[in-house]
Amino acid sequence: MGFLDKLTGTKYPDSGVAPLPTMEVRAALLALNDTGVPFGVRNAHPAEKADLVAQWRVMEPAVGSALSRKQLERTLKIRMRLVPGTREVRTLDEQWTVTWAGDSPRRAVSREYGRGPVPMVSKDWTFERGPDGRRRKVETFSFDTRDMKNPLRNAVLDAGWTWRGVLFRL
Repeated sequence: MGFLDKLTGTKYPDSGVAPLPTMEVRAALLALNDTGVPFGVRNAHPAEKADLVAQWRVMEPAVGSALSRKQLERTLKIRMRLVPGTREVRTLDEQWTVTWAGDSPRRAVSREYGRGPVPMVSKDWTFERGPDGRRRKVETFSFDTRDMKNPLRNAVLDAGWTWRGVLFRL
């Protein structure tokens, strides 16, 4: 495993795992929809230049009040191309972030787009009184890109295929 593999998040299956046929890998990835994961896996549209797409859309809790209220909307998309010749799934991560403003958020004040490996964790906490009367910190929101990437990667590796992240195009 070289530097580029580490940079792109490339993982190889354990030795001794027999590689499954392409259609079974596709079926294993699509079967993740039935396991209660917070994202969806679907067949890609021709314009997406991929075989499968996993997509997760999250609205983070709003901060501020009245006109200064802001809310982040994140969309994380992983495009996957199955390459039977080398038994690998090439993946490209994309992320869109839109900041909405206003009392009932409807005005976009900023937009961001990024591609390549997207490691991100976002959490929100509040303070509440516990049963003993003491204040304690309680997590009210959590978003971690590993919650999306790990099930996809594990399905590919369990099928005996390589999970190869790419930086520019599939």
